[in-house]
Amino acid sequence: MRRVDPPSSPSSGSSSGGGGVKTAVEEIPVVVVGRRGCCMSHVVKLLLQGLGVSPVVWEVAGEAEETALRAEIGKMGPADDKGGRGCPVTLPAVFIGGRLVGGVDHLMTAHISGQLVPNLKQAGALWL
Repeated sequence: MRRVDPPSSPSSGSSSGGGGVKTAVEEIPVVVVGRRGCCMSHVVKLLLQGLGVSPVVWEVAGEAEETALRAEIGKMGPADDKGGRGCPVTLPAVFIGGRLVGGVDHLMTAHISGQLVPNLKQAGALWL
């Protein structure tokens, strides 16, 4: 498991700029964005590690960082029913294969339904 300290301005993660959560999500098979010391982030990490995945963990320490990252992640999320972005973002936020899976609830749902392992394989995070 690798830990990533976010840059001072998380919104710098545009596709043309360097750094940022968007760039990490595009380049790394599994990324978990969560609050430093959050028990739910720990649960997500343990579940993924138990499946043999080594996620990159992006830990957020301050409220300003968290607000900026939530805004950036909201723009990357799935379109809402009106065709727009900006869906509410929960932390930890889990990305698999460049796609926002969601929070702990969505990750657990995918795991219980048997969709998580195939998604991890498709993203290149699992080989077996």
